[in-house]
Amino acid sequence: MLEAIKWSDPKKYNFKGKNLLQLADFTTDEILYLLDVAGELKAMQKQGKPHPYLSGKVLGMIFEKSSTRTRVSFEVGMLQLGGSAIFLSSKDIQLGRGESISDTAKVLSRYVDGLMIRTFSHDSIEEFANHATVPVINGLTDLQHPTQVLADLLTILEHKGKLSGLKLCYIGDGNNNMAHSLIEGAIKVGMNISVASPVGYMPNQSIVNQAQKLSSNKIFITNDPHAAIKDADVVVTDVWTSMGQEEETSKRLQAFHGFQVNQELCKQAKSDFIFLHCLPAHREEEVTGEIIDGPHSVVFDEAENRLHAQKAILKVLLG
Repeated sequence: MLEAIKWSDPKKYNFKGKNLLQLADFTTDEILYLLDVAGELKAMQKQGKPHPYLSGKVLGMIFEKSSTRTRVSFEVGMLQLGGSAIFLSSKDIQLGRGESISDTAKVLSRYVDGLMIRTFSHDSIEEFANHATVPVINGLTDLQHPTQVLADLLTILEHKGKLSGLKLCYIGDGNNNMAHSLIEGAIKVGMNISVASPVGYMPNQSIVNQAQKLSSNKIFITNDPHAAIKDADVVVTDVWTSMGQEEETSKRLQAFHGFQVNQELCKQAKSDFIFLHCLPAHREEEVTGEIIDGPHSVVFDEAENRLHAQKAILKVLLG
């Protein structure tokens, strides 16, 4: 898939003992390697070729936030790789009754070969990783969503044939996990990124500063969606109200008025732009139906690629 990097090269990359908590922790080559592995595994799956690289391995999956794509992609991914996965809601384990994160991490590390966690606080997953002795994968926190963005990058690569030099535009809540991981991911692979958010909903400045140190590619932060989307190759948005923010819905609807991704706004993107959304989507809120269900949308390719990107992560971290 990527001519410069072949995932079959032995010992080229050492992921032993590595976690995936945020994309900033991975080098450009490591991210491209993961995308190459994802592409190879996707091809094998489409061709019906068995690929049981994780035979006998078990992934523990802790969910404090509900999920469709994250749970199914990791669970199916482990099965297709020859392993198995155990779903653990916070109500199913003692973590939900006050057991410490450190004790939970130490105990579960004795049972499983890796842990995927979907939770609220990013500090919690970092603490978990500090005490676990198996790889820990961030399935989502309020701050970061690296597994989704790897699927996004895979989708962009498939549809555009490259990553470096493209312009990605994100419109919506800049202070959320998707915006932060998109900033890190885009910069790592040589893309330019613009983020348009209302005042009070701008990206975490420390994440922006850290990403900008990694590359000379442009990070453009603005309150003007028209300025952000100009000549964009890729347009991305997310819901205006994420899980745990439901009490802010009315306030957010008012704040994000004018930030809807619609046909009029998208006229300023490149004529062959593609549209991404991590789903679930609220049609006629952050995006109109004519965009998300229109010819520029690749959201279901993107959703499918959660499976293939997750399998690549699992293969390199647990293999």
